[in-house]
Order: sequence, then structure tokens, then C-alpha cells
Amino acid sequence: MENKQLGTRRLYFEDAYRAEFEAEVADRTVVDGRPAVVLDQTCFYPESGGQPWDRGTLDGVEVLKVVEDGERIVHVLAAEIPASRVRGEVDRAVRFDHMQQHSGQHILSQAFFELLRGETKSFHLGPDVSTLEIGIAEADEEAVASVERRANEVVFENREIKTYFVPEERIGEIPLRRPPKVTGLIRVVEADAFDYSACGGTHCRRTGEIGLIKITKWERIRGNLRFEFVCGGRALRDYLMKNRVVRQTANQFNVKEADVAASVAKLSEELKAVKKHARKGEEALAVFEARDFMEQAEGKIISRIFADKSPEGARFLALQLIRQGSFVVLFGARSEVRGHLILACSETLHLDMRRLVPVVSPAINGRGGGGPSLVEIAGDRGADLAAALALAAEAVRKILA
Repeated sequence: MENKQLGTRRLYFEDAYRAEFEAEVADRTVVDGRPAVVLDQTCFYPESGGQPWDRGTLDGVEVLKVVEDGERIVHVLAAEIPASRVRGEVDRAVRFDHMQQHSGQHILSQAFFELLRGETKSFHLGPDVSTLEIGIAEADEEAVASVERRANEVVFENREIKTYFVPEERIGEIPLRRPPKVTGLIRVVEADAFDYSACGGTHCRRTGEIGLIKITKWERIRGNLRFEFVCGGRALRDYLMKNRVVRQTANQFNVKEADVAASVAKLSEELKAVKKHARKGEEALAVFEARDFMEQAEGKIISRIFADKSPEGARFLALQLIRQGSFVVLFGARSEVRGHLILACSETLHLDMRRLVPVVSPAINGRGGGGPSLVEIAGDRGADLAAALALAAEAVRKILA
């Protein structure tokens, strides 16, 4: 077509809230086996700068992906569109969610820089949470809380968010938080006198539309800290879910919501004490059970599947048997779905039980390991423990022979 090399007019630059438009098909192509079109203009934002592409339809056909090809924007489709002029509709809810998260990221990034001198290394807008990698090695709870408070102060002030283009030769006049990655005419997103960023994304008109900004967790990565955060509608959903969990837990413990953490910690300590007591009981019981097993043993191999014994209890029993006699012990402990194998042998038999791991692991889709005298394998096919133990017994007999 005549205009196939022309760039696509980006309507989202002119109005990020616009969701419907009409356009001419400038070119047709194929992307990963799917039909795709380039339009003379579009409201669809392409994947770029950590922000995902917009969802929506062209003439009722689902847009599967939107990508940049130089100055052109390519719309990958679920099916062919025969018309030369199409009507597009962007999913408003997804667009506004992306606007909230991306605008919130700008505010949060500047708050990190203002308070902790932490520079933004990367940003990713995910379907449920977004992540922000900040160039600081560590931060305590109070430091993170101070960043949150500062970011939300800017939100509550409802500052204007402006976008404008600046020629490359004049970009030095703008106090950008970080240098631009592009050249030529540079688009600046400004949160009124607070943050200045070179950015091509879609943004809210005012900071108040971002809604609450909440950091949910953080972890170390590449010598920096990576923060997960949610804004606006996502923050509300996160709060509703967590509030429901805390309320239900408080009701179960019959305590105030503020006392839930202390109650859970107390219960955890009590559970540890119970498990320790139970472990001692299993160890004592294993001594007596071992005697019965040895009296009933027919040959060197003792094999059994337990439905009422924990893997730890089966291990205690196996250790008692190989210490008190010259045996190969092949035990299985079955839970509702998963299966656990304990394969052990007395040192006097000079067997390396690690040789059995690749033989029996596939039978229960398991993984495991250990030392020469004892290995453990856990898998998600507990119903196949008998087959696994049969393979182990056969392999042991061949070795002993």
C-alpha cells in the first residue's frame, strides 16, 4: 500500500482516556503465524517501557498483542479483518488500571529518590502486582513506610500530571529524575513540581486518580532491592482480601485484629513443642517396632508401605533396623496424594543406596537424594509407591546377587 512505511499517529498521547476510534489500515502482515495490521492512527498502547499493551478489539476481533515496529504500531489479531477502515475499542478498565499503576510508579520512584537517594533501575507492570527495582542495598520497615507516606502525600495533594514534548537540545532544562533513553523529540511526564520523567506511557490527569499506593513486599536482587507494589483499584482489592483474612483469623482465635500476629506466633511455638514431643514418641516407638520387623523378616530386604506413619516416623524405624541388623529397608509413606520413599541399608552390606534414586524416582515423579546408607525421595504420585518399591527391591536383589 502507498503509506505502508508511514508512522502511526498515537492517539493515546493526545488523550489517554480515549478508548474508541476509527482508522485506516495502512499495512497488513503476519506475526507469529497470526494476522496483524498497521493503522494510520490508534488508541492502542504497544508494549513498551515496562507497561503492557492495551487490550481490546478492532471491528469486534480481539487484539492479542500490540508492538512497536519503528514508528509504526502493529496490532496482532485473533482473526483476519477484511475491511480497509476499522473501528477500534480499547478495554477501558485495563487502560485505567495501567494508568494508575504507571503514574503511581513515577510518584513512588521519586519518593525513593527524594528520601533514600534510591535510583530506579527497572520497572515492570504485571497483571496483579508491579515491581520496581531500586538502587539501594537495604531498607528497614520504617524507611519503606516513610517512602509510602511521602508517595501518598503527593497522591492526596491531587497534583496535576502534565505531558509535553521537549526537543533533545533543550531537555537539559528539565530536571529529569533519570536521563532519557531516547533521542529527538522527548516526551516528558511531570507530576506537578514533584517528578519529571521521560516516558511514553499512559498516565492519569491528576495524582488523586492514582488512588492509594501500597508496597506489599520487597527482596534483594542484584545488590539492589526489588519492591512489589499496587495502586488504586489493585490496592483496594489487596486491602479487601487481607482485611478478610485478618478478620476471619481474629474470629478463629477470638482476639482483636491487632493481636492476630501475636496469637499466630504463640500457636506456632506451641505447635513446635507438640511436634518435638511427637518426634520423641516416634523415636521411642521405632525401637520396639524394629524388633517386631526383625523377627518377621524373611531375608535381607524389609519392605512396607505405611498409610498411618509420617515420613519422619518411617525414617526413624528404618534407621533402627539398619543399626540393629544387616538389612536393606525399603519404606513408603503415603499421604492423600503425595508419596515418600525411604531407602536404607546397613553399612555391613556395602551398598550405595544413591544408585536407586534414578531407578525409582520416575515411578512417583519424585526427586530426592541422601547418602550411601539412606536416601529419601518425595513425589506427587503416592498411588504408585508399590510399583516404586518393587523396582527398588528388584534392583537391590540384582546388586546383592
